[in-house]
Amino acid sequence: MPSPGDGAPTLTAPAEGFRRPAPQPRPTDLFADRLLAVLSGQRPVHCMLRHTVGRAYDELAWLAERGALRARGTRPVVRDIGYYEPRPGAIEAFARIGAGEQLRAMAFRLEQGPDLRWRCTAVELGGPRMPRADDD
Repeated sequence: MPSPGDGAPTLTAPAEGFRRPAPQPRPTDLFADRLLAVLSGQRPVHCMLRHTVGRAYDELAWLAERGALRARGTRPVVRDIGYYEPRPGAIEAFARIGAGEQLRAMAFRLEQGPDLRWRCTAVELGGPRMPRADDD
């Protein structure tokens, strides 16, 4: 058996308290999952209160009320996510949502606030859009 000092590699335990940081998921992935949970009826709309700003919460509530991504028998999942960064601190994203053979698209915008937290500022699905006060 090799002994330390004869050139053989030795195994050592990691230093006390040493841990590799877990990779941080992209904000697009987190928000796509959060929005899907609300729009499919798995989570209540109010769970997004602190994660939305401006009209985004109203848009989300309007879409959720209409059961926008509720599927019968098949739980919808995020199949793919793409995004574009028009400027630092802003992300325009899309997600392909699948439920069985059905495929839907969801678009959303994220903006990073002064506190460095990401918040959703807009959300849309294919189909009817929430009427705006200035659309008369």
